[in-house]
Amino acid sequence: MGREPYWLAFGFIWVIMGIAIRLWWISVPEVPTPEAVAAAEFVGSNPLFPVLFFVLQWFELALVIKRLQDMGQSGFLALLIFVPFVNLLMMIFVGVAPSQAEPNRHGPLPNSYWRKA
Repeated sequence: MGREPYWLAFGFIWVIMGIAIRLWWISVPEVPTPEAVAAAEFVGSNPLFPVLFFVLQWFELALVIKRLQDMGQSGFLALLIFVPFVNLLMMIFVGVAPSQAEPNRHGPLPNSYWRKA
């Protein structure tokens, strides 16, 4: 997976998360108190939110693994996205680092079918 599809997919995931959080936020009273914005209220307001966030995290993990493999690295490095603060650095590094110039053990270059012509 190249850098452009990586960033586009991450942007799409964050838009979906933002929409879900916004839908929850408009259900909070006018003047939010710490009790109103508690995580338990977030989960209790719609039981599908945890499922949605789990699915989106799964997709994020898959994106990082695919991008790491495109760079010729092990997919196990993607587990670093679960470490606080390291996850931001990892996401940026994976997004800006160049791909390998030649096919690697994980397969051919992304979009290599169109490069043959």
